[in-house]
Amino acid sequence: MFKKLQNYLRDVQREMSKVSWPTRPELRESTVIVIIISLIMAVYIFTIDTGLTAIIKLVL
Repeated sequence: MFKKLQNYLRDVQREMSKVSWPTRPELRESTVIVIIISLIMAVYIFTIDTGLTAIIKLVL
């Protein structure tokens, strides 16, 4: 069992060395994009929810 764990960790280390990690500016840019899109989606969903709630209140 110890040998399997050792092989697994060696394989993980080997694969992680192949990963292309983003630079700090790329990471910052991606984070800003995700935050902006999340805010846009939150406003969109809020607007739709508010509109549908108003329509339902009119019907009932």
